[in-house]
Amino acid sequence: MGLNVAYIVAETVWGILAHSLSLLSDAGHNLSDVLGLGAAWLAHSLARRAPSARFTYGLKRSTILSALGNAVLLLLVTGGIIWEAVTRLANPGEVAGRVVMLVAAGGILVNGGTALLFMRGGKDDLNLRGAFLHMAADALMSLAVVVTGFIIMMTGWTILDPIVSLIVCFTIIFGTWSLLRASLDMALDGVPEQISLDEVSAALRSLDGVEDLHHLHVWSLSTTETALTVHLVSEAPLPAHDALLRAAGSMLSKRFRIGHATFQIEAPGAAFPCGAPGGAICCGTGESC
Repeated sequence: MGLNVAYIVAETVWGILAHSLSLLSDAGHNLSDVLGLGAAWLAHSLARRAPSARFTYGLKRSTILSALGNAVLLLLVTGGIIWEAVTRLANPGEVAGRVVMLVAAGGILVNGGTALLFMRGGKDDLNLRGAFLHMAADALMSLAVVVTGFIIMMTGWTILDPIVSLIVCFTIIFGTWSLLRASLDMALDGVPEQISLDEVSAALRSLDGVEDLHHLHVWSLSTTETALTVHLVSEAPLPAHDALLRAAGSMLSKRFRIGHATFQIEAPGAAFPCGAPGGAICCGTGESC
């Protein structure tokens, strides 16, 4: 964050002096990086807080909101750059190619180096993945600006400045879309994309003592933790229930990385009143459907 703040100041000043939209757009992305990194850092800290009487799961979901905010922020900033680039297509203006190239080269080091710090963690944590994509997008923007500055310096084709900005912006949008979709799914309690509900159901049904199941729900507690609730139908006697619960929990943890599972065991044919918590779905006349 400190490196990016220093680079933003330098890039903004030289972008104005060089009349370069590429540098200014790169500075805009770097500003969104600082905000995105700050949000990811805050969410990571909140997620480590212990559960309370009000937030019984803790504040782990803040990591999901951070990832979603990172995606939305990146798309908004990119949209603003697209608007400015389109208006400059008609009147490109003068651009100092050498200054653009030298200043943007520093951005490759700052943004690329920061992205590498998040690359490993981004494989398993959507919050860190959002931070990684944010930094990698700016490294890509800086690289494109370096190439643009070199070509402008050699040829004087200043119209390349807004054209390259548009190309990079659409590339960033394409790469950010998956982050937006995944974080939105998590925020809406969707089944995590790496988990198949059918496979989870089949695995639970294959356990000794499980005759059937229903009310199976899987959702994300955070960008790294997954929860599950399910009603298991079993004819096993009560003393065997503990072994069944241990086997189900261990299997879910090892095979699907579901670490927070809640089970309700029912006897075959167990009836619940219509409308009761955990009960059957009922028809309008009150009988079970």
